[in-house]
Amino acid sequence: MIQQRVLIKGATILTMDSAIGNLSHGDVLIEGARIKAVEPLIDIEDAQVIDATGMILLPGFVDAHRHAWQGSLRRLLPDVSDLMSYVERIHFGLALHYRPEDIYTGNLLTAWSAIDHGITTIIDASHNTRSYAHANAAIDALEAAGIRALYAPAFPLGGEWERSFWTKGLELLQAERFGSDGLVRLGIFSHMSTDHWDVARSLRIPIVTEFLGRELADSLRYLAAAGKLGPDNIFNHCTGLTEEAWRIISDKGVKVTVDPRSDAQYGLEEGVFAYQHAVDHGIRPGLGTDLETAYGGDMFTEMRVAFSLQRAFAQQRRFQGDTAAPAPVTSEALLRAATVHGAEIAGFGPVSGSITPGKSADLILINTDAVNLFPSNNALGTVVHAADRSNVDTVIIAGKILKSKGELIGADLNKLKQEAAQSVAYLLEKEKHPTGDPV
Repeated sequence: MIQQRVLIKGATILTMDSAIGNLSHGDVLIEGARIKAVEPLIDIEDAQVIDATGMILLPGFVDAHRHAWQGSLRRLLPDVSDLMSYVERIHFGLALHYRPEDIYTGNLLTAWSAIDHGITTIIDASHNTRSYAHANAAIDALEAAGIRALYAPAFPLGGEWERSFWTKGLELLQAERFGSDGLVRLGIFSHMSTDHWDVARSLRIPIVTEFLGRELADSLRYLAAAGKLGPDNIFNHCTGLTEEAWRIISDKGVKVTVDPRSDAQYGLEEGVFAYQHAVDHGIRPGLGTDLETAYGGDMFTEMRVAFSLQRAFAQQRRFQGDTAAPAPVTSEALLRAATVHGAEIAGFGPVSGSITPGKSADLILINTDAVNLFPSNNALGTVVHAADRSNVDTVIIAGKILKSKGELIGADLNKLKQEAAQSVAYLLEKEKHPTGDPV
């Protein structure tokens, strides 16, 4: 069987592959789902040609921390400033009334919006898995959009839920829904419960945990001594940790995702994302948007906030005479966090995250002809500091074109908009909240 071939021609290529480097002008050949070649010039016949003149080609972004089920609750709490206010309204309120169809709509909206923004992979920490039907609905939505994802279900924080899901439901999900080569893979989103971690390890799936504060940090020495920490652990946030905790995380190969906006918005410990602590200990962190109940979910903004925060705090330390102040972060470092490092954290490192022959064709094209981008004098600077959703011309996941010439392909947005509105109306009515006004 002859595989479909797509030839992307004439792009500025940011490969995120140190062995290949970047190309100021080059071509990429895709055969089927995979990248076949990356060269300054590829001349072949019988290929669909994408003219990428004036565009920047790079790996798709990886959102390494997203709660996709909350897609329909966007900006419900734009000024929330502490974690418990969010938990009370969302987890102890609206989440209690979620039906499988509400999960499906939230996940589908999140997935299509992510693709529209150039995000080709997410870690979906799904902490409202009230039943096996809810889990199936979440997976159905991710698969319907065609996004790559690590789907990590978790039991709800409040209300009634199908307790038999843990752990029999996980085992059934793995058997019924997940193969070894699918775009969506199974993980587990668990708090500090080593019983659940043991279940995950029996299934050989990654463990995602919200990890912050000195109390949790102090528990690491005991977990490490008991052999409970390893590269299958993914810790989100990591704010307020001790130096000892960071050493243990690094020594045990635990993966780390940092959240530039979320940590400040929700007042998590010191409110400063833990990027610098991670890199100081030899860890390559990914970036996460966390959730959209307060703000938008895109990696362009996340990279810019990360850049400004790291620069601000590094400069503050230098100004105060700290001779050990870190060097200013670079645009390339943050683009790596948003691509190849995120892919490694999600378990897709061998498959995606860089433009490397043999890897999956998870790629995006940024059109620099728009007035907010031209002239594009530096490709890294253009992507990290100036581009936005409107500049994402093309999105390809596993060789399938899901956005072309700035338009999503295969998304029924009118239907999705109606379903999201209906879902929110149902949830607000069930909650009987007095302030359902959108203003």
